[in-house]
Amino acid sequence: MIIDFKKKNFLFLILVFSAMYGCNPFSPAFDESAGTGSSTLSDLTNVEGVFQNFQYAYAFRDTIIYGELIHQDFIFTYRDYEQSFDVSWGREEEMKTTYGLFQNSQRLDLIWNNIILSTIDSTSANIVRGFNLTITFNPTDVVRVDGRVNMSLVKNPVTGKWAINRWNDESNF
Repeated sequence: MIIDFKKKNFLFLILVFSAMYGCNPFSPAFDESAGTGSSTLSDLTNVEGVFQNFQYAYAFRDTIIYGELIHQDFIFTYRDYEQSFDVSWGREEEMKTTYGLFQNSQRLDLIWNNIILSTIDSTSANIVRGFNLTITFNPTDVVRVDGRVNMSLVKNPVTGKWAINRWNDESNF
């Protein structure tokens, strides 16, 4: 393999500067500014942080972040309009379903709309809020869902973090 002289010198300069400054240009340093207000993720100590991280998890199709939002006693419920009854499942099925959505879509755009109802105390919260979700499976298969979520959240007394323990999907999808 022949390496051009200019490329060889450029690589050499990168290595020299990296050694001088003790850094690896191909591995940026850890961003320690998290939690200073400039971080993309919330620390979940407030209810709005749950919604921010939910949106982030969908945008980046990240089941790790999503899993942190879902309480161990989680119940999801939606209306099956074709069968005329409600369908519910727990945390395990929610994680499998969300994983499938994340894996089978190219892009997820979630927009949280105005909060319609908000009841929050020191250990629990109930939020009813509108949303718009655009799911792009491929360029010719795009699904748009507009609806409303009715979510109950609980606060962990030890960590102070909020998690979703009940989600009623009030969409007409």
